[in-house]
Amino acid sequence: MRTVTTTAQLRDALATARSAGASVALVATMGALHDGHLRLFTEAKRRCNFVVATIFVNPTQFRPGEDLEHYPRDLTADRALAAGAGVDLLYAPSVEDIYPVGFATTVAVSGLTEVLCGATSARGAAHFDGVTTVVAKLLNRIDPEVALFGQKDAQQALVIAQMARDLDFRAEIAVIETVRESDGLALSSRNAYLAAPDRARAAALHQALRAVAEAIADGEDDPKRALAAADPILDAAAIEPEYLELRDAERLDSISSPADWPCDRGRVLIAIAAQLGNARLIDNLLITPRLNATKGAPPRCSATC
Repeated sequence: MRTVTTTAQLRDALATARSAGASVALVATMGALHDGHLRLFTEAKRRCNFVVATIFVNPTQFRPGEDLEHYPRDLTADRALAAGAGVDLLYAPSVEDIYPVGFATTVAVSGLTEVLCGATSARGAAHFDGVTTVVAKLLNRIDPEVALFGQKDAQQALVIAQMARDLDFRAEIAVIETVRESDGLALSSRNAYLAAPDRARAAALHQALRAVAEAIADGEDDPKRALAAADPILDAAAIEPEYLELRDAERLDSISSPADWPCDRGRVLIAIAAQLGNARLIDNLLITPRLNATKGAPPRCSATC
């Protein structure tokens, strides 16, 4: 595996690979690699024969008071993990390489960014502007056939996919299933912040999502009552979620009444975020509501479907 740190080195390495007929996959990361990233690398290698991983702690997606200075960084360990997972090229640029003096452009996606994480005061829609700006630069510099992202960051993946479509990037945006610990906790670099008591409580996030999913599978078509199935689990773990919501999995429209269920068995996102000690954690489940087992009818569709 070769490691490069500048745009010129990156383009030279890609030109060499493409001259040999390589197809290119991109996995963009902020480092602190874990098994979730390794799953992305493995899938990238399955889809293409030349995998580019990026490690860049992007300052523009951190809001004031967040953990930019303390975000875990260990390039030596990350290089070893990436090489072992079959990554061909590691791009680890400096802030100056990505945002040179005089940089004055922001790529913003409207609509998808104002809800869930974008509706909070600490992580408003501007957080996603930082994400889409840096990913646009990476897609432009690398021009991959496919770029892979994790389902844990479902809203981010939707925003990036919208941006890629709107700006005519050729890359397919592929979303890969969340990798979890044995107790269901979604893998995240920020899990390293969890003290032992908070780590034990964190398992309740996935349990809460499953409780909501099971309520819907059992025939509950009132979203408020379905979401209430999570309350005993979260209360027992002393977790007050930042949000726990049902959303259309493609448009992120709110599902707050029986009339809001998507038509034609569209997918639904059950999403949660919570602060546990020093870590803000997010998670989600994708479900496809089926026939209401109790009432014998599908969830109702809104008049706009």
